[in-house]
Amino acid sequence: MDQIVPMEKITSKVRVREILEQAKFCWKHQGQNALLMAIHEGLLKKKVSFPLLEFAAMEMALWIPENEQLAFTDTLVATNEMGSYVIAGIILQLRLPLHLEQSIQRACTYIVIGDQWYICDIVGERALGHALLTFPEKTVPLLEQLTNYSDKWIVRTIGVATHYAVKKGLSPKFTETMFGLLLSLSDATDFHVKKGIGWGAKTIAKFHPTIIERYRKQIESPETKQWFRTKIIIGLNRNKVAQSL
Repeated sequence: MDQIVPMEKITSKVRVREILEQAKFCWKHQGQNALLMAIHEGLLKKKVSFPLLEFAAMEMALWIPENEQLAFTDTLVATNEMGSYVIAGIILQLRLPLHLEQSIQRACTYIVIGDQWYICDIVGERALGHALLTFPEKTVPLLEQLTNYSDKWIVRTIGVATHYAVKKGLSPKFTETMFGLLLSLSDATDFHVKKGIGWGAKTIAKFHPTIIERYRKQIESPETKQWFRTKIIIGLNRNKVAQSL
């Protein structure tokens, strides 16, 4: 019997830097395809933690020219490796200050292509969630537009983005706006959409119970589905536990 070779595990930034230096050398001498192959073999086919993949993305963004970054992330996610979405999500996050709308559109494209809940969450938190946290005035209207998408992953990511931003300290003003948006989606029937929207609602209830109180009548109305109310109750209970510690 052939012996199964265990996947190499990369555990240090030093090792990641070594791989990136080799990838950078390949890129300079042989072009972007060589860069993709070096990252694919050096990182994506290895066991690498998400924080180290995020570190790698930040390092690469320093030397991949801005006008070549999206071509790189496009080819990267085409490998359909889980780590490729982590790297792409961070590069999109770094582009938000200058290319917010473009980055959100590209994130949605990757989420649809990935067609898995975990890809939705990986990209949704890092791109859309960070956009909501750091540029709420510009991002909230874009998330409102996403409610009209027919793709379940795009609707799910509204809740994912809300969870991330609220957990990281989104202001009460925009948190309340997002709760109203999630409440408008509480009639969802798709399992994955309910999970995402419920996740965002639960997080708001945990960190901002006063917002929940202001929406009590709408939450308890017959139009609001029980699954949404259940998520609110879980969030409020977690708030009580946190207060008692």
